[in-house]
Amino acid sequence: MTSVLSLVIPALIPALADGIRGVFGRLTGGAGAKPQNVEEQIKLMTAENERLKALAELDRPAENISPWVADLRASFRYIAGGMIILAAVSSLYVRVDLFLQDAVWNLAGSVFAFLFGDRMYLKFTKK
Repeated sequence: MTSVLSLVIPALIPALADGIRGVFGRLTGGAGAKPQNVEEQIKLMTAENERLKALAELDRPAENISPWVADLRASFRYIAGGMIILAAVSSLYVRVDLFLQDAVWNLAGSVFAFLFGDRMYLKFTKK
């Protein structure tokens, strides 16, 4: 029972937070933290651009790196995710310990959320 709750509760937190945000938005008329004039909008856009530049700088590989190493580094999350999903599916056909099978399927759920979760959530909440 606790393993089911450990999967269900984290899955419901984004929907619950979005619901609470919707209630507050309805109560306040949707004002929230929106910029009130053009100058504030420009400052917000500038701050977002600076944040994205900083993130891109952190993720940029070294200059003297081999191209295949850079490609492997960029795709490693997806390669590891595919291996985890493959391990989860293969645990259905190969006899493994139930604890290991449960752990692999929990990892596969996280990988699925990483790969498709944001896109699916945006599709469901799109008006």
